[in-house]
Amino acid sequence: MPIPTLEPPYAFVGGNASDEYQPGQPVWVHSGGSWRPGVVLHCSDKAVTVRYRPSDGPGTGADTVSGHVLAPRAEVDPMLDQPELTPSRV
Repeated sequence: MPIPTLEPPYAFVGGNASDEYQPGQPVWVHSGGSWRPGVVLHCSDKAVTVRYRPSDGPGTGADTVSGHVLAPRAEVDPMLDQPELTPSRV
């Protein structure tokens, strides 16, 4: 899936965040008015902890967000999609 063209909360349709997202899953995170590449670190029923790139630079940040600001990501991000940075999928 390319960068979503919809603004949240319309990008996510579902109920339980842990049913939709799993640790290690690549996602788009809507932050600061734009979609940023990210990776799921942890999920609960109502929230998802993600590592994402909050800017175009090499740094990453982590945040806990609702599933309404996430969308699946198929594109590889060389800064995030490295085995040592991505938790294993259980």
